[in-house]
Amino acid sequence: MSKPLEGIKIIDFTHVQAGPACTQMLAWFGADVIKVERPGAGDVTRSQLRDIPGVDALYFTMLNSNKRSLTLDTKTPEGKDILTRLIKESDVLVENFGPGALDRMGFTWEHIRELNPGMIVASVKGFSEGHHYEDLKVYENVAQCAGGAASTTGFDDGPPTVSAAALGDSNTGMHLAIGILTALRSRDVTGRGQKVAVSMQDSVLNLCRVKLRDQQRLDRVGYLEEYPQYPHGKFSDVVPRGGNAGGGGQPGWVLKCKGWETDPNAYIYFTIQGHAWAPICRAIGKEEWIDDPAYMTAQARQDKIFDIFGTIEEWLKDKTKFEAVDVLRKYDIPCSPVLSMKEIANDPSLRASGTIAEVEHKERGKYLTVGSPIKFSDLKVEIKGSPLLGEHTDEILEQLGYSQHQIAALHEQRVV
Repeated sequence: MSKPLEGIKIIDFTHVQAGPACTQMLAWFGADVIKVERPGAGDVTRSQLRDIPGVDALYFTMLNSNKRSLTLDTKTPEGKDILTRLIKESDVLVENFGPGALDRMGFTWEHIRELNPGMIVASVKGFSEGHHYEDLKVYENVAQCAGGAASTTGFDDGPPTVSAAALGDSNTGMHLAIGILTALRSRDVTGRGQKVAVSMQDSVLNLCRVKLRDQQRLDRVGYLEEYPQYPHGKFSDVVPRGGNAGGGGQPGWVLKCKGWETDPNAYIYFTIQGHAWAPICRAIGKEEWIDDPAYMTAQARQDKIFDIFGTIEEWLKDKTKFEAVDVLRKYDIPCSPVLSMKEIANDPSLRASGTIAEVEHKERGKYLTVGSPIKFSDLKVEIKGSPLLGEHTDEILEQLGYSQHQIAALHEQRVV
């Protein structure tokens, strides 16, 4: 079965996480992604956080599946010639270099357009072009702080907190993938390529839009009803950290289940939605609350919300998180067990759906990775192992028209 992006060739000059997450997803969907790496070194994540000496780290393998690897020294005239040929027959160049790096290599936007008017150059940046911090180096947690996530995460009596989710890195990569696909569609209509850029700060902020919503509401009325600080606490003039509150108008909290004393994840997330109030009362044996004016409405419940959560937690104390969810799901109550990464890795449903994929690597053997979060009716996404450093160099050079003699000379000169 052909894949939707077959025929699209992508030059992948990205490293670490944001860019590779973007290009990996495009490779899953059929694009020919050529990862360009430094000879003898490659992407820094090949050696970061290794669990097997001398073998590509999971950090690399889990972000670079389905790609081809080309080693190339772009500082040499021969390397520049190879890149020139590659640009002429590719569709997209993706990079997350520092500002001006491509220009210093001799491949300005103007020059790239001369070589290939249909080329799309997609960039991951820390801050948007023209931002007063655009020269700052940005990593995951820096982006979470700059994008507003950290200031609104955690508990009110503690410091700003970063999330374990890659809001700055992989999230930015997903935004860039959308931008690339949009630019490809535009090129189908106009025949022209263009530049696409996504900043890590902007991508984090895009996921924090409800907090920007709350800032404006706070500015207007001075309080936020759905936050745990209401009605007994105090609000300053900035959106507070809400702990485990839902933040969307449905009060929620992480509650202890049986075994919490020894299992750090023996909890469920429990949400109290208006339409689910009567089923909640029935599930926990508090039917008298259903028609009690002190509990009937969300507004009436808000000043005693933690007392309600305490009652629910008392109901939970003799039930494991899975037993509790099995009861609550029958009442259509929004909830979930707090799943550890080990539980997720061994979840048969996630294995069956391809969300967790077991992949074969030439040196590592089998390992687990995250598969496509996007499911299609007419596409089965196949996850392949990541390439070894320079594994496809000779193959790619042959496709660019180099002879075996020329390829041998390039190896001898350490250009590739």
